[in-house]
Amino acid sequence: MKKILIVDDEQDIIDFLGYNLKKEGFEVLSAYDGASGIEMAKLHQPDLILLDVMMPKMDGIEVCMELRELRQFENTLISFLTARGEDYSQLAGFKAGGDEYITKPIKPKILIARIKALLKREKRITSGAADEVVSVGCIQIDKERMLVIKDGKSVQLTKMEFDLLLLLTSKPGKVFTREHIHKSLWGSKFTVKDRTMDVHIRKLRVRIGEECIKTIKGAGYLYNEMCI
Repeated sequence: MKKILIVDDEQDIIDFLGYNLKKEGFEVLSAYDGASGIEMAKLHQPDLILLDVMMPKMDGIEVCMELRELRQFENTLISFLTARGEDYSQLAGFKAGGDEYITKPIKPKILIARIKALLKREKRITSGAADEVVSVGCIQIDKERMLVIKDGKSVQLTKMEFDLLLLLTSKPGKVFTREHIHKSLWGSKFTVKDRTMDVHIRKLRVRIGEECIKTIKGAGYLYNEMCI
């Protein structure tokens, strides 16, 4: 049973989401402000955290940033679920380390589908048959521990960044179109703004090196295994 923590300051929202998630077989935990959300996450180690942005004590962006600083939450799925739909809010969420950004209002069936897609992507990454550590160009990828190593040092990636890197390094030198990346990471049912993908590409480049991911204008992206 997958464990989901909802962090939102509105009781009605938590009750409504909790009811629908429990019907789908999820274990549901809740917290009503950012600080309590962090404590609940530490205590229960959820598989997925749904974060509102506007909350008392600590907002969702701050919560996400603080969780990502803790080793046990480096790879935990974190999705924002908020009424804040502005581009700058979404960019802030991804920069803080969020894997997904879902805007309210959203129909329960659609939310459940997006949550299952997130969890399915995690299962695909962690359960796939793979060597313990794979060297691709200048980096090593430990798929079992979801760890990336460059120059002997571990590189902290969010779940989405790790999945994106795995996709690009699965065939070094191959150009992956934006459509292919979108379908592989988000699924064909969901619309993702171009800027969302751009943020993840940009952050991944910062983490592993600008030279490792090349943009092929008008085509897509490729992993450059000759990077140093």
